[in-house]
Parts: sequence; C-alpha cells; structure tokens
Amino acid sequence: MSVGMSVGNGRAVVITGASTGIGAACALHLDRLGFLVFAGVRKVQDGEALQRQGGNRLVPLILDVTDAASIQQSRTIVSERVGNHGLFGLVNNAGIAVVGPLEAVPIPDLRRQLEINLIGQVAVIQAFLPLIRKARGRIVNMGSIAGRAAMPLMGPYSASKFALEAITDALRLEVRQWGIEVSIVEPGAIATPIWDKSGKGATDLEAATTPELRALYAGVIAGVKKVVGEAAKRAIAPDAVAQAVEHALTAARPKTRYLVGADAKFRALMVKLLPDRALDKILSWVLKLPQ
Repeated sequence: MSVGMSVGNGRAVVITGASTGIGAACALHLDRLGFLVFAGVRKVQDGEALQRQGGNRLVPLILDVTDAASIQQSRTIVSERVGNHGLFGLVNNAGIAVVGPLEAVPIPDLRRQLEINLIGQVAVIQAFLPLIRKARGRIVNMGSIAGRAAMPLMGPYSASKFALEAITDALRLEVRQWGIEVSIVEPGAIATPIWDKSGKGATDLEAATTPELRALYAGVIAGVKKVVGEAAKRAIAPDAVAQAVEHALTAARPKTRYLVGADAKFRALMVKLLPDRALDKILSWVLKLPQ
C-alpha cells in the first residue's frame, strides 16, 4: 500500500469550485493521497481536464453552489457512491471576488458575491451534512485573510469572507456533538485565476461607473491597484493551501483556523495588536490614499 493510500484510504471528499486555482490544487493533492475526490466543477470540459491530471479516484461533479437542483443532484450522486460509509470531508472552496468602491458597486453584483461566497456555502453544507454525520467527517471552509482584515475596494469580497468566519464558528459548535470537526483556511496572496477575473470585473465596473464617481475614487483605485499588483508578484502557489486542507482533514486535532502565507500571518497579527485607527493610518500610508 502506498503512502497516499495510507492517508486517504479511499475516504470520500467533496470539493466545490475545483475547476482551477485552490480548488483544483486541493482536488489533485487529495487524490494523490488516496482520497476518493468528488471535484465540483460547473463545466463538463473543466471536469475532464481535471480528471486527466488526476487518478481513477477523482470524480468530476457538475455542481453550481447557487443552483438548488444542481446541489441536490450532486448529493444524490455522492450518496449513491459512498453508501453507508458516508462522506469524510467537505471542502467549501467555490468563490468569486467582486471589487470596487461600495458607492459604485451594483447591488446585483453585491448579491451575487454573497450568494456564491456565503449562501451557496451554507446550501452545500445543509445538503451534505447528513452524509458527513454518518462518517463523523470534517468540514473545511475556504476563507481569506480578507475575512479578518478588510481593504478599500474589497468590501464585497471581505464581507463574504467575514461572514464565512461567523458561519464556521457557529457550525463548529453546533456539530461537535457528533464528533464533526470544522475548520476555516485563511490564505493571503495565492497565485490563482480569481484575481485575474476580479481584475477584469473591476475594469468593467470602472468603465460602467459615472465619470464623477471615477474622479472621486481615482486616488483610492490607483493606490490599491499598485499594492495588489505587487502582492500578485509575491503570491505563493495554491499547493500551500492544499497542504493546510490536508492537515484539517487528517490531523488528530485539526486547527480551527489555518493562516496560509507570510502576508496573511502578518496582517492577522496587525489586526490583533493594533487599534482600528492605527490600522487605518498604516493602510492609508501604504496605499497612498487621499487624505
């Protein structure tokens, strides 16, 4: 028996948002460890591409976290496959990033941000929790350092991740009676396509914003773009997040929170030690925000 099989031992795990980035890295990593991985994707071709990189235990699952029928169909497929063994792990990774000044963000975009990053996570948890209870399994939510420390223009995304922190804390207490562990992973800058997508979204939003609003927030936008661009150059590979997810799923006593990346740990420490006004001054200086 390989080392991978001794770790995963064929136990079933569902991962949402596994088409690219962190989700794909987690799916492939857990597949190599010997888990039976149900990789949630929205397009058939994405599932096929992922399966070509993985082994026979990687099963693409067409799963849209905003579609109740899709969630129920996925639950049925997984339930039929795992039977009485239940589901050992659920990794809630699906997410998007809506960015822009809160004054300018279209309300439908804000609703979509929360629908995918928060409400969709709860909907998936509700669907799969009975299967997790059978296996005394584990739930891992994919948060972000933005769920502890907000930045200008990142209000919608940060709001969804702050809320996911609360959901994680409440759920952890609710399900501990059945021996179910719940953790949240809080990455910093990770090299994934989500920021390319959000950058395009920000450009589209900027183009759709009135000239008056663009002028009002020009200084903020310029400062944040520069800092985010520099952070992207230092972004670490998503494999680091996959290793944190592995620990959350396999450790005898998993952490409740996993900070991933030096920048995430530094920002978390700043939030813990400094008062809000001091943090505001530091961020304003770093981002060169208008005063």
